[in-house]
Amino acid sequence: MSDIDILQVATIIALVVLGAAWYLSYSASRLDRLHAKVEGAVSALDAQLVRRAEASLELATSGAVDPATSLLLADAASEALERHTHQPLSHDPLDGQTFAGREGTETNLTEALRAVLTAETVEELRTDADGPGALSLARVESTALRVQLARRFHNDAVREVRRVRGKAVVRVFRLAGHAALPHPVDFDDDLPPAVVD
Repeated sequence: MSDIDILQVATIIALVVLGAAWYLSYSASRLDRLHAKVEGAVSALDAQLVRRAEASLELATSGAVDPATSLLLADAASEALERHTHQPLSHDPLDGQTFAGREGTETNLTEALRAVLTAETVEELRTDADGPGALSLARVESTALRVQLARRFHNDAVREVRRVRGKAVVRVFRLAGHAALPHPVDFDDDLPPAVVD
């Protein structure tokens, strides 16, 4: 081989190595951004769940619903707030972005809202548009809708991270490092039918 052929081969090899290094660096940066997006989505979901629990507790203590259903809703909302305080979401990258097993508590609050916000109750609360019950109901509606959106946004971000981490190049070169694989959050967050109508 002549010196020119060796130089051409060396140039090609250098370009291939540089291209591979750039691709690996880009992939690692992208994965890091996706993990940060999931962490932000977890925080947003947590904040929306706290707001929903506070709005539910406000409705329960507004005096606009009967005492029995008020107690049911207050218990579920208080449990959700207490669970938030004692089991905060994990943001440890080695532990992953977890929901700390709070799905059951949030589902219970959703079921309590569904039991309390029947068609008759919603209609009664909406009759006095400026009353405390109507304002509390409006706050519950908006926070419940935000919870749905935050959970969907979080789960979409988790799906994207899992898709990228499933690629062979990410696994072979361990581009995820020691970051735990995030998991989707699954709980019942459907708005009561009477509120949706």
